[in-house]
Amino acid sequence: MDASHAPPDDAPWVSASPAVPPGKRLRPRLLVGAYDTLAPTATEPEPRSAALAAGEAVESLHTAFLAHDDVIDDDHVRRGHANVAGRYAAHARSQGLPDAAAHGYGAAAGLLAGDLALVDAVRGLALCGARPAVVTRLLDLLDEAVRLSADGELRDLWFSHLPPALDDVVRTARGKTAAYSFELPLRLAAVLAGRADLDGELTALGQDLGIAYQLRDDVLGTFGDPERTGKPATSDLREGRGTALVAFARTTADWPRISPWLGRQDAADADLEAVRALLDRCGARAATEDLAHRYEHSAVERAAALGLDAPVAQLLALAVPAGHDQGEWAA
Repeated sequence: MDASHAPPDDAPWVSASPAVPPGKRLRPRLLVGAYDTLAPTATEPEPRSAALAAGEAVESLHTAFLAHDDVIDDDHVRRGHANVAGRYAAHARSQGLPDAAAHGYGAAAGLLAGDLALVDAVRGLALCGARPAVVTRLLDLLDEAVRLSADGELRDLWFSHLPPALDDVVRTARGKTAAYSFELPLRLAAVLAGRADLDGELTALGQDLGIAYQLRDDVLGTFGDPERTGKPATSDLREGRGTALVAFARTTADWPRISPWLGRQDAADADLEAVRALLDRCGARAATEDLAHRYEHSAVERAAALGLDAPVAQLLALAVPAGHDQGEWAA
């Protein structure tokens, strides 16, 4: 039988947009919101259309990283739906490929989808309509963010094998999350708005937001509602992820009872539920939440000093699920 190599709804691949179900588009919203605030304070801002195009480019970068991250983590589900790797693996099995071959085929599709989205990001910035010298600076910032993010992803993997110290967790969060999700949109906005003089202050604001976001995500990954997070509450523990919870727990008397179960794919749910209880009892959860709150507070103060109260408030409103306080962020 002559079977297509791709699911019918994905052929032909004109973009990587089907990589994940739509999210909240926090990054383009932050970029355009910051541009709208800063541009009136400059003498020669780039046109707003350039900021809108840059926002789409940052969203494409996010899609690329999600697709690649799912392959690295061997995940076939994103936000409660099959991702590229999951869909293509399922399609391959439906066409008669054995499980191992189908799994490899799905992983290849996920990597290629991420590559396509990464090209979309670069192309989007290059053709955003800003002046050539400005475009060069935009591409430099993109390059810097991608390199920091790659390093952060490798650090994250490394610390799934060797439990991290808290400084390691913060540095990893800065690279893996803050660099492209928060620093990059703010820095791109400043360049497009003609306020590149604010680069240092906006970088610091983005770092605070990104580290707070990742710390909250660490808590949600272990204590969040799977219906909202889209993944089992035990998945981070089974993968042995080096989260802030782990870094804090290492310093407590309960660590010898926690550490043997981290990274155990064969652990029973009841054993991991006991680990979750220990992480709560030993104070690791409270300490992580407190640290996240301190970074959030710092971010709010930095935003106020820059006149960016409104876009940062919008970011927090979108990131926090309705009916919950700022302690619970959502992707």
